[in-house]
Amino acid sequence: METIIRSTWLRRSSVFWVSLALAIATLFAWTVPTSAASRSSRGGSGRWIEVDLSSQRLYAWQNGRRIYSSRISSGKRSTPTRLGTFAIQRKYLYKTMRGRGYVAPNVPYTMFYSGGYAIHGAYWHNRFGTPITHGCVNLPVGKARQLYSWAGPGTRVVIRR
Repeated sequence: METIIRSTWLRRSSVFWVSLALAIATLFAWTVPTSAASRSSRGGSGRWIEVDLSSQRLYAWQNGRRIYSSRISSGKRSTPTRLGTFAIQRKYLYKTMRGRGYVAPNVPYTMFYSGGYAIHGAYWHNRFGTPITHGCVNLPVGKARQLYSWAGPGTRVVIRR
């Protein structure tokens, strides 16, 4: 009986925390300034994103100037992040992501750059600076919101070691 109570409590408490994180992320999604939202529709215009896997950092560049930097979490050894030059193909404010052994509902600020590989916010961990993902590039939710507002489809993404 005690085991059933604990497991029910754990399930309920994790649902509570995920729901709270999503509610907070939704609240911030509605506070995007209109000038930032209009910029997000442009893909090129001297903008590009650099992901440095060796330092676990993401940089945003505009007209040759670095304007943004954040810690990330990239793919672990068994599920590495793809290296190369890509472009943002699709953007979703929230997207359910599925893979072998996981389902992540309502992943905020998702920007796909190569097939199922994406840059997105991560509400389920706070281990940024450590490669722990299934190949995607994770950002803190607030940082992902800023990048999502700034980058548009077509924005170049360069991933290197």
